[in-house]
Amino acid sequence: MIIGVGIDVVPVERFAESLTRTPGLRDRLFTAAEQLTPSGNPRTGESLAARFAAKEALAKALGAPGDLRWHDAEVIVGERGRPHLAVRGSVAGRAAQLGISSWHVSLSHDGGIASAVVVAEGFPRADGEGT
Repeated sequence: MIIGVGIDVVPVERFAESLTRTPGLRDRLFTAAEQLTPSGNPRTGESLAARFAAKEALAKALGAPGDLRWHDAEVIVGERGRPHLAVRGSVAGRAAQLGISSWHVSLSHDGGIASAVVVAEGFPRADGEGT
């Protein structure tokens, strides 16, 4: 059963400018693994903007609680290049409250815009916790 859906769009150029203008922002938003391609090269602004959009979409799928930590959601790439979400800490806690057991994520970037859709799937808790 779908428990939550989130979508977000990010203007790539504006996001890249924010990363350049604000020292440490890249490290606050992304894990070390997210900042690098599988071959170890730094990710492009488009790629990072799409990952940021995924984290924002994930927060929306969770009902936008204010206590989520950026590093508690990580966009990882599977062996066939398909993105997945790894959650821990504050994100995993909220997901458990809502009964979420799996995530689906889609990333895209084109025409200067990065976007992401996140679908949270599972079985809502019978006690109504988190709803």
